[in-house]
Amino acid sequence: MKSRALRRTAVLTAAVSVSALVLAGCAAGGGAAPTADPNKKITLTVATFNDFGYTQELVDAYTKEHPNVTVQLTKAATSNDARANYFQKLGKSGLADIEAIEVDWVPEVMKYSDLLAPVPDDLKGRWLDWKVKGATDSAGNLIGYGTDIGPEGICYRSDLFAAAGLPTDREAVAAMLKGGWDTYFAAGDKYVAATGKAFFDSAGGTYQGMINQVEAAYEDPKSGDITATGNPEVKKIYDQVMKASATQSAHLGQWSDDWFAGLSNGAFATMLCPGWMLGVISGNAKTTTGWDIANVFPGGGGNWGGSYLTVPANGENVAAAQDLAAWLTAPEQQIKAFANAGTFPSQNDALTSPTLLESTNAYFNNAPVGTILTDRANAVSVAPFKGKFYFQINDAMQKALTRVEDGTQDATASWDQWAAEVKNLK
Repeated sequence: MKSRALRRTAVLTAAVSVSALVLAGCAAGGGAAPTADPNKKITLTVATFNDFGYTQELVDAYTKEHPNVTVQLTKAATSNDARANYFQKLGKSGLADIEAIEVDWVPEVMKYSDLLAPVPDDLKGRWLDWKVKGATDSAGNLIGYGTDIGPEGICYRSDLFAAAGLPTDREAVAAMLKGGWDTYFAAGDKYVAATGKAFFDSAGGTYQGMINQVEAAYEDPKSGDITATGNPEVKKIYDQVMKASATQSAHLGQWSDDWFAGLSNGAFATMLCPGWMLGVISGNAKTTTGWDIANVFPGGGGNWGGSYLTVPANGENVAAAQDLAAWLTAPEQQIKAFANAGTFPSQNDALTSPTLLESTNAYFNNAPVGTILTDRANAVSVAPFKGKFYFQINDAMQKALTRVEDGTQDATASWDQWAAEVKNLK
C-alpha cells in the first residue's frame, strides 16, 4: 500500500505543468487567516458548476458545528457560464463568498490574484505539490483551495456492448481497448457495424481527452508564443477525431439537453470518464442500468480537469468563507465528495485513505472505482502546458468541432476559421 501511494504521488506531481502559471500578482501575504466571529449569524454562499459532490447533507455537517452559519449552494448550468460570471464580477460585486474555478482558468485568474484572499500558509501541505504550485502566484500566495483532479477511464454501457456482441466484463473491455486511439476507434467501427448506432458521445469530449495527452499543444512553454495552428499533433488529433466522428459520434455536445438525455436513452455506448464524470452520469441517468467503467485509457493515461475554491477578497465574510473553504477541501470532505460525485481527491491524506482505495460504486456495477481511478492517475505521464491563451484557444477548438458535428461547416472550413480566430488572439 505504501509503495502504491508513493508511486501515485510521484506520477500525479508530473500531471500538470506549472512553470507558466506563476504569473504576476500583488496579493497580501498569505499568513494565517483572520478568525471569524463565531457568534455572528451569517449566510455563506458557495458557487460551483457541474457536480462537486457538495450535497446538502455534507454542508449540514458543517452548519451543525457552526450553528450561526447558514450555507447556500448554487450551481451554474455550465463551467462556461460560471467562468463568464466570475470574470465579469471579480473585484466588483455579485460573486458568492466562495467561487469554484476550473484549472484551465488559472492562468487568467492569476492576473487578478490580488483580488482573492490567499489560503493560509499552514494549509499548503495538504495538497499534492503540483496542485499547490498550479495556483500559487509570484508572491508565493496560494489563491485556491484544491478540490479534485481528473484521472480518466472509459465509461461504457455493458448492455449496449452485449447487444453488439462486444465484451461486457470490465477486465475484458479494458483488454479490448488497451492501446492507442486507433484501437479505441477500431472498437467503435465494430460497434457501429453491429448496431448502426453511435459509439461515443461527441467529437468535443473525445478531442479533449486526446489533446490532454499532448505536452505543449497550443503554446510554447518557454516563450509563451502561440503555436497551436502549426502544431502537427493538434492537426493530427483534429483529423482523427473528425474522421471517427463521421460514423461513430452521436453528435451530442456535452452539457446539452440532448447529451444529458443520451446518458439514459442509449444514444451512445462509451464516453471518456474522468472521476468527476461518474457523478454526472449517475445523477442524470438515475434509473438507467448498464453503465460501467473500465480500467483503461487510450494512449496510456490522461487527466481531464480539476478545480479550486477561491474566496473573493472583497466579500462580506472573508474569514468565515476561508474557514468553510478549508473544511470543504479537507481530506474527510474530499472522500465524501468522491463518494457523492466521483470527484477524485487532490489531498495527500485522502489519496492514501483505505476508504478511497477500497471504494466501489454501486451504480457502475459495483466497480472498484477507488482502485481504478488510482491506477488511472498512476498512468498519467504527460504534463500538459496551459498558458495564458489556453482557455480561449481550446474553447474556440470546441466550437470548431461543434460546427462540423452540427453540419454548419465541413472539417476543413471549420479548421480554417479556428486558425483565423487563434491568429487574432492577443
